[in-house]
Amino acid sequence: INLLPIPALDGGHLAFYAAEAVRRKPLGLRSQEWAYRTGLALVLALMLFVTLNDLASLPVFGG
Repeated sequence: INLLPIPALDGGHLAFYAAEAVRRKPLGLRSQEWAYRTGLALVLALMLFVTLNDLASLPVFGG
């Protein structure tokens, strides 16, 4: 799961390296920052979803 092409994970670094290889120049700093923030938000949203799903399955919360 760490190799998913999400910028906050290692797979994101590989995706950036691949993009740089195709473009033959590095991505802009602003683009990298936007991608990292979006990737981090995606990972945090996934963690929140999984946590809420687990809590909903507990008998205390009606699961």
